[in-house]
Amino acid sequence: MAANQNTEWRTECEKFRLAQELSEIESRKDPENNPFRSKYKARDLLKEIHCSLKKNHIEEEEGEADNEADGESRQMADGEPGNERGKTCIGDSPAGLRAVRLAVVHYYLGVNHIETEELSAGEQHLMNCMKLIDKCTTTRENVSLFIQARNQLGILWAGRDEIEKAQGFLEIAESMYLLYMREDGQPPLDLQDYFVLEGEELSQQEKIRRFEMAYTHTLYYLAQVYKNLEQYERSGQYCHSTLQRQLEYKQFVPLEWAINAATLSQYYITKTRYMEARHCLAAASVIATLAGEIPSEADAKESDAECEKREELLQKRAEIARCWIKYCLNLMQDAKKLLEDNIGELDLERQEELKRARRNEEEEKEKGRKSTILFGSSDTFDSICSLEEKVSSMLPLDFEEARSIFLVGQSYVAQAKEYFAMDGHVTDHIEILQDHSALFKVLAFFEQDLERRCKMHKRRVDLLEPICKDLNAQYYLLICRQLQFELAETYYEMMDLKLAVADKQDQPDVHTIKKFNHLCSSSMKYYQMFLDSTRSPEGKFPEKLEDDLLRPALVAKFRLARLQSKLISNNLATQLENLTHSLESYSFVVQYCEENPEAKKAVETELELSIEMVSLLPLKINRIRSKMAPCN
Repeated sequence: MAANQNTEWRTECEKFRLAQELSEIESRKDPENNPFRSKYKARDLLKEIHCSLKKNHIEEEEGEADNEADGESRQMADGEPGNERGKTCIGDSPAGLRAVRLAVVHYYLGVNHIETEELSAGEQHLMNCMKLIDKCTTTRENVSLFIQARNQLGILWAGRDEIEKAQGFLEIAESMYLLYMREDGQPPLDLQDYFVLEGEELSQQEKIRRFEMAYTHTLYYLAQVYKNLEQYERSGQYCHSTLQRQLEYKQFVPLEWAINAATLSQYYITKTRYMEARHCLAAASVIATLAGEIPSEADAKESDAECEKREELLQKRAEIARCWIKYCLNLMQDAKKLLEDNIGELDLERQEELKRARRNEEEEKEKGRKSTILFGSSDTFDSICSLEEKVSSMLPLDFEEARSIFLVGQSYVAQAKEYFAMDGHVTDHIEILQDHSALFKVLAFFEQDLERRCKMHKRRVDLLEPICKDLNAQYYLLICRQLQFELAETYYEMMDLKLAVADKQDQPDVHTIKKFNHLCSSSMKYYQMFLDSTRSPEGKFPEKLEDDLLRPALVAKFRLARLQSKLISNNLATQLENLTHSLESYSFVVQYCEENPEAKKAVETELELSIEMVSLLPLKINRIRSKMAPCN
């Protein structure tokens, strides 16, 4: 766009350039006690430009011929689309260009006030900007400003928790972009083009890049808006589009992009869209490498900058590894839900049925979905695809398929633990160990050999028991409870497996009985520790359990009762003691539910069995007493 070359205009262009430099570069060097020093200097320059433009605006408007204005009005009425009716000037007319130039200054003043936390003043300038450009038809001269002004107002209102108001501005910006690209599509003028001398305009390529970047921001902010409105499907779509565009136009910071892609994968996991989740994670892992090599410990000790870089790279890559763990774990757990029968065992008929169905459907399904989700450019696409091929996105239907996913998950566990070590990251480290334990647990479901399955559960014990013993319950009560309950459950499952093995033997040997009793006692110990953690400082068990403890505590009591009755002993006195304790535990469950009827729904199955055992166990106890009577 040609501009006047006189001294006055050169001065205005130089002021604008200085204002931009102050806002974007010099402001980073401002002292903590005066953080907006450069912003305020930039504002003063923008105000001077505004005064000068306002003066020229009035003079030029007064000097224009009336018939020119009439001609433009007739052209508007006859030739513009219906949604442009009522506009007072053509976007690329002299009046339209003057309005846009003034609106650009209002835009930058608005952004300046927002950045200095003067939101009301910022809003006023942005609205003044909108009023000026809303008088004009949308053309390549003003479309970028239309979109960017609405983006800023969308951000402003979202920050005030006026989400629907923000949505309105951003959706108009989106529709404006789509309409312009459909009807024109030429590189539009950038905001800075209004304050450069002839011959110093931005290149066509740079204009396109900046315009597309503005639209990418629109999509990014809309993704946040839809998330706040709980429109999660729509938010996920806009996040995906944002990430695609950032790669396409090379508008991204590698680690930031990678974390956003990994986060998006977790949304896809909740929707069981594992192909998309895997693609996001593979892309995250590849793009994260673009941030550079991790500095060595020696280099980190020598330089603060290298130390910070090492910390950030290790942390972000560990966070991506944790997202991979969740991917593998959820993929296996969803398969388990699909394959288990009504007692939680592998349904072999269902397994065969699913294998047949998958052979027929999965290939076409993958072809159809891949075309819409691909990330990457020519230099990263092959790396992303290569990483995807290392792990399936299909639900595993047998042990070998599950094991291959388990091994990938386990490799990411090792990677995540390198950064999230116990020393300094207690909670994160334990959560990773719990995920590792969960991977073993779900893998055991697919294993048909009972002894091997028992060994997998033993690995879970080996992971969690040392931590549970060392952790201070005073500071980590919730985590201690989680570990105690999981260890109790794990020993309980091992006990059930040993019982199933023993049932196949004519007469269990002494070693088998000893092992079985050890598993029972260990499970009882951890269930009791869990229950004791709910007691008051005086050691009193709560009369009414909190909602989050209700089911776990009653299940713990129920399983204690079962375990106490399962202990094997030839000694009648020991048998009597065990069964008496068992009856007490079953009675506790029944009595608690009688006194708190709302609890019945939480433990329907356990309550039904407890009621039955409360009536049966006294008979068994009496029989033992009868046997003991002649001995006394």
